[in-house]
Amino acid sequence: MRVHFIAIGGAAMHNLAIALHLKGFKVTGSDDVVYEPSKSRLNKYGLLPVKEGWNEANISAELDAVILGMHAKADNPELLKAQELNIPIYSYPEYIYEQSKQKKRIVVGGSHGKTTITSMILHVLKYHQKDFDYLVGAQIEGFDNMVGLSNAPLIIIEGDEYLASPIDRRPKFHLYKAHVGIISGVAWDHINVFPTFENYKEQFTKFIDTLEPNGTLIYCEDDAELKALVEKYDNNKSLNIYPYQAHDAIIKSGKTFLLVNENEELPLEIFGAHNLMNLNAAKLACLEAGVTEGEFYEAIKYFKGAARRLEKLAENEHTVIYKDFAHSPSKLKATVGAVKQQFPERKLIACIELHTFSSLNRNFLNEYAYTLNQADYAIVFIDDKTLKQKGMQAFTAQEILDAFKSEDIKFFNQPEKIKEYLLTFQLRDVNLLLMSSGNFGGIDLVTLANKLLIN
Repeated sequence: MRVHFIAIGGAAMHNLAIALHLKGFKVTGSDDVVYEPSKSRLNKYGLLPVKEGWNEANISAELDAVILGMHAKADNPELLKAQELNIPIYSYPEYIYEQSKQKKRIVVGGSHGKTTITSMILHVLKYHQKDFDYLVGAQIEGFDNMVGLSNAPLIIIEGDEYLASPIDRRPKFHLYKAHVGIISGVAWDHINVFPTFENYKEQFTKFIDTLEPNGTLIYCEDDAELKALVEKYDNNKSLNIYPYQAHDAIIKSGKTFLLVNENEELPLEIFGAHNLMNLNAAKLACLEAGVTEGEFYEAIKYFKGAARRLEKLAENEHTVIYKDFAHSPSKLKATVGAVKQQFPERKLIACIELHTFSSLNRNFLNEYAYTLNQADYAIVFIDDKTLKQKGMQAFTAQEILDAFKSEDIKFFNQPEKIKEYLLTFQLRDVNLLLMSSGNFGGIDLVTLANKLLIN
């Protein structure tokens, strides 16, 4: 098979390209710019485009398929040439489905927790040496790639609700036709695509409708919006519905223990109510994949979490500094609450960088109301350079205070200023939580964290 990737440098795209290459496909690709780590990883496998930019000469009738990334535009010259030659064109979720038509498909959807639930399932399956394929949205321990394709009878897919491609405006998770679908929660996001919450919720209803006949739906019943949405399917005889809540657990000296039965307390590497809900979702999915409950517990105690999900940057006996991918309101509130609950005797500095299109949209900003209230010191950072790159208007400190419904928030718009402020703290019996889907204006967070510990 000869496959060409338009916008090969994307996070999911370059991982799919590597997976197909390892499967024996002839893979080529193009992009107008390729950043790290995609650049080094593509180069390792000989897949990095020799020259950046688009060139219709890359497209010929010899190609079996073109895979189109979201970064490309609808008028991309390579895309237009492929359309002219009637070459089959797929978004990456469509091509994942093409590669998994004969497999049992478990798809993890939801506004938050998708990557963690998917990672937990993969960890358990790998621990017990099960045969499976996968697509996950972050680098996780024990896996060289974020996509794995083989002749396995099972595939685990992290199902994003964002759009599939520039010419396919369907959410990605609608395209997988899951046998087992998981929804972790519904909290409005992607305002640039789904302008109202009702419109956003509708995508999850459509996801349920795409499940295969006699399929299984696993959902978090603690989410009131999601529970109301799922209740409409109570009389659907061709759908097996399993609700879940947070797994019972206790905290001892900053360590979380699962309560497995009356006499067993199972130590975990992870913590937080949201992760205990994620864990129960993963357990139900693993049962659907043929793993026993005992096998699940045996494996899950060694799960350390996905990259950038409550990831430790530095720690000593009285301080832990975390970075986390949290950026939407629901993720922000859950992550702050988790750290505060895990270390109730310590103060918490919580810092959020608003970086995504939704978070920087004035019509959406009020969704962040009260999300930082559990922090002892709350900081909001918006890099002026990000706003300029996106062509957006700068925010005032008062706008941030009004939106977050707090007068105690510190607001910064330059990375050096926020760095200077953090270095004023003496971190003794104080934890620091740095949350962003960006990079805090290029600050070296590991170096900063280590400097704070000896400050």
